[in-house]
Amino acid sequence: MEGKAKDSGSTASVLIGAAFLMATSAIGPGFLTQTAVFTDKLKAAFAFAIFISILIDIVVQMNIWRILGVSGKRAQDVANELLPGLGYFLAFLVAMGGLVFNIGNIAGAAMGLNVMLGVPLVPGAVVSAFLAVMLFLNKEMGKAMDMFTKVLGVMMIAMVLFMVFKTNPPVALALKETVLPSTVDWMTILTLVGGTVGGYITFAGAHRIIDAEITGMENLSKISLGSVKAITITGVMSYLLFLAILGVVASGAVLDPQNPPASAFLIGAGQIGYRIFGVILWSAAITSVVGASYTSVSFIRTLFVKVEQYSRYWIIGFICISTAIFATMGRPVALLILAGSLNGLILPVSLGVMLLAAYNKKIVGDAYNHPKILAALGWIMVLFTAWMGFKSLTGIAKLFS
Repeated sequence: MEGKAKDSGSTASVLIGAAFLMATSAIGPGFLTQTAVFTDKLKAAFAFAIFISILIDIVVQMNIWRILGVSGKRAQDVANELLPGLGYFLAFLVAMGGLVFNIGNIAGAAMGLNVMLGVPLVPGAVVSAFLAVMLFLNKEMGKAMDMFTKVLGVMMIAMVLFMVFKTNPPVALALKETVLPSTVDWMTILTLVGGTVGGYITFAGAHRIIDAEITGMENLSKISLGSVKAITITGVMSYLLFLAILGVVASGAVLDPQNPPASAFLIGAGQIGYRIFGVILWSAAITSVVGASYTSVSFIRTLFVKVEQYSRYWIIGFICISTAIFATMGRPVALLILAGSLNGLILPVSLGVMLLAAYNKKIVGDAYNHPKILAALGWIMVLFTAWMGFKSLTGIAKLFS
């Protein structure tokens, strides 16, 4: 694919782009709502949940990036080498979860344009999808994707930082609660982990560096650093957004349960804040559309010759299908909850597969030795996320009954 790194400068650029691709894939419409809801619920104590989730995310991300990076193979191919057919199963889970979440991302982009400019939802969705399609029609698709996610990622962080100054949160209290929490909610922490490295998200950056051929033992230190940068970007955005909303709820304001993040921005900075939220929502959603579409197709491209040959057009088709379903479907909430349950299953399966692959010399080569502490922490995360996925599935029967 386009965007292969040939020197140290382009390698660094691709790694930063991969970090932003993963981070902006995690920072979607659901991320904004989730942060507002949990900040409203836990107040300053939510800082601890963010901090612990970042540490857990680093463990997950480093395991997956290192193993895939050293092997030079995408997750589905590694899975198929471990157990024939397992890669197809993993690809199906990721692609289905990615498609349903992409419908939510398209919806978020439409809502963002509606808040910014008053554009009706369906036309807003079509315009947003068109912009994403144009990105993948670019000859240098990889570089265009890297630049797009970098620019919008930095812009989102800058706008949320402005809101932090505007709402004047109790920063000292937040810092204290980061390390000495008054309340610890482990389900909130696990939910954050699922939202930032669950499903397709954790593979977005890893598959990008494989496409750019930044692989092998010689690039291992750069790959590890790139994985940490990806989570750091997500963590910075999450903490700043938390502070901006904390400034609102700490003042005694009540958020609108129908749209908590929008109401927080409106209360915090009036109509200017509301428009800023529209820009952030659109940016978060459209970059997540790019990440979900690219990564979901990357899971099936090596399994089918036609997909490999015409991968950019499959990505474009993925975007168009997501948009068409958004414009016509009747049960978006049910679909998004189903996708959440799928994502709850994907992470323990995919991470478990990667950890097994770490000790298969046919996959990672004779020279690579996976750190034992990283593997041990990874297996703990497999157990935790499997439990979370099981709990999330218990509501599916009620939802669709």
